[in-house]
Amino acid sequence: MNDDRKRPAIVLASTSPSRQALLKNAGITFKAIKPAVDERAAEAPYLRIGATPAFLAALLSREKALDVSRRAPDAFVIGGDQVMEFAGKPYSKPESRTEARAHLQRLSGRSHTLISAFAIACNGVVVHEAAETATLHMRPLDDQAIERYLALIPDDTLFSSGVYQLEGPGVQLFSRIEGDFFTILGLPMLSLLEALRKLGAIDE
Repeated sequence: MNDDRKRPAIVLASTSPSRQALLKNAGITFKAIKPAVDERAAEAPYLRIGATPAFLAALLSREKALDVSRRAPDAFVIGGDQVMEFAGKPYSKPESRTEARAHLQRLSGRSHTLISAFAIACNGVVVHEAAETATLHMRPLDDQAIERYLALIPDDTLFSSGVYQLEGPGVQLFSRIEGDFFTILGLPMLSLLEALRKLGAIDE
């Protein structure tokens, strides 16, 4: 039901084009603000004590939401993060084409999991958080297939979790996928929309 009362603004604590596109396509009116969070520094002390990928995804989504929330009073601020789990451990994003090539060689013919978490903060307090997972089975790739793929993709895809964006040429890397498509793209939209409805940020 529509409500004439003014709703709190919705802010996305990210400048990720894919996350922004997901919200826009869902008809959500929002503002995007880049969080001032050093992800590697935030996760470093927890990596040293063996934090799980799920813990790290939740941690970083909270940090992003809280950082922007302190600069956007009274708004519902959405922070999101995605961590890849491979062989039971968090797997960092590659930082060069050489690392990306090695990354794909390790993943070739094997399965990995993506954990996509989000947190919603308001006035510096987390009011909701959740996470979803998806399992992706990469087909066996020889060196020629990897080189052909790397030649197709720009750096913003290259340095993402898993070295792919499933909505682009990355779909060619897989034989099977288990899980929600939005989770793979980095923002579990069904869970997020349900949370925004419960918070009164969007219409029921």
